[in-house]
Amino acid sequence: MRVLAFLVSLLLASNAAAQAYPNQPIKLISPFPPGGSVDIVARLIAEPLGAPLGARIVIDTRSGASGNIGMEAAARAAPDGYTLVLNTIPLVTNQSLFDKLPWDPIRDFAPIGMVATSPHILVVPNRMAAKSVDDLVRLARANPGKLTYASAGVATTFHLCTEMFKDATGTFILHVPYRGGGPAIADLLAGHVQLSFMTVLEASGNIKAGKLRALAVTSDKRVSALPDVPTLAESGLPGFNSISWIGLLAPAGTPKEIVDRIAADTRELVTRDDVKEKLVGLGAVPAGTTPAQFSTLIDNDRKRYAQIIRDRKITVN
Repeated sequence: MRVLAFLVSLLLASNAAAQAYPNQPIKLISPFPPGGSVDIVARLIAEPLGAPLGARIVIDTRSGASGNIGMEAAARAAPDGYTLVLNTIPLVTNQSLFDKLPWDPIRDFAPIGMVATSPHILVVPNRMAAKSVDDLVRLARANPGKLTYASAGVATTFHLCTEMFKDATGTFILHVPYRGGGPAIADLLAGHVQLSFMTVLEASGNIKAGKLRALAVTSDKRVSALPDVPTLAESGLPGFNSISWIGLLAPAGTPKEIVDRIAADTRELVTRDDVKEKLVGLGAVPAGTTPAQFSTLIDNDRKRYAQIIRDRKITVN
């Protein structure tokens, strides 16, 4: 009877905590530098996601080590619903790259749901002569090893995507990894590197400002934010497809009632006309999912990217 009474008291306490939640600000960790797609989405959703919860969501930028610093902080946070984290592909690739990763994508996190997907886009500085994918490929083939490409870091989607592009076009372009999308864009704009794949979210502002030239998108269809930009398939690389996703997680052990509540609010948020319009305008596709659906995606992508990293012998050293 004592055990039963204890279990009942725990259940009642858990329900009471969930009903009282939230009663203080919620921290949203962004594990990548300002200017990248995760940072952009974090700033876009923080205020409107906090409104139905009745709490202020404060963005905590903890960048570095391919997102590992922020993810470790999130993994070690109390599972009380007051720490959330937003992440993208490194959530599922870092486990294959770091021998002693201080966090585990499956064990240490409770998936809440995807927020958006974004195709990648191949861009060059506007001052560069290449006006099309064909121009770029001819230039790269004529100057093997002389062109450089920026990525947001080793084994990020942009790195993997460009290696796939090199294989598909038979070109040799040198990799210059950065600590996030923001620094990569800065050096691309300055002309220190000649090209990059990045998300449409990251690139659209500079494309519309005339600072970057968009050559092609990696989705199977053109994106509504940049309707004049062809797909890579239309540019002579049939079947080329690569997209990023951005999703919300909580530390493992966060009460299911809280996870489900935030998940439902997130799904509703990305269907709101004002939020949807902003996401679409930036080249993203709203993609609210259930925790179970996001969990399946994480597990599937973890296995898929592990195979790519293993086959291409990609390391962080």
